[in-house]
Amino acid sequence: MPSSDARILAQAAVPTAAVGALAAVVSGVVAGGKGAIGAVVATVVVILFMGLGLYVLQRTAKSFPQLFQMMGLMLYAAQLLLLVIFVALFKNTTLFNPRAFAITLVVATLAWIAAQTRAHMKAKTLYVDPDASSPGGKSEKTGRSS
Repeated sequence: MPSSDARILAQAAVPTAAVGALAAVVSGVVAGGKGAIGAVVATVVVILFMGLGLYVLQRTAKSFPQLFQMMGLMLYAAQLLLLVIFVALFKNTTLFNPRAFAITLVVATLAWIAAQTRAHMKAKTLYVDPDASSPGGKSEKTGRSS
């Protein structure tokens, strides 16, 4: 993973983990130990799902740049659908508090999206590859000159 991609991943994962830790403390106070466990599980799920999604999106951008926008939209829809399925599967669990889990899942997802958006806005991403011009460093003229 290139350093800029790793930087964006870290800039999204660290705030999400901080929000998850805060949610675990609040859930632990409100719902006890099972609430804290639910918040921690939700935070781990969000970081894994969203981190994997970011990785897949970056790989797609490098391999198939023409599919980047469509893949991004499809990926976010798939991630949200998987999170809803995950909540539905664990809604009657006794391992942790489902309400703390669900609330933390939503809050951590929103934190990830906000942090990732901020990281992309602050990144100095080139829109044109400067090394793609001719080997001599001068750009080739491709059209008619006036």
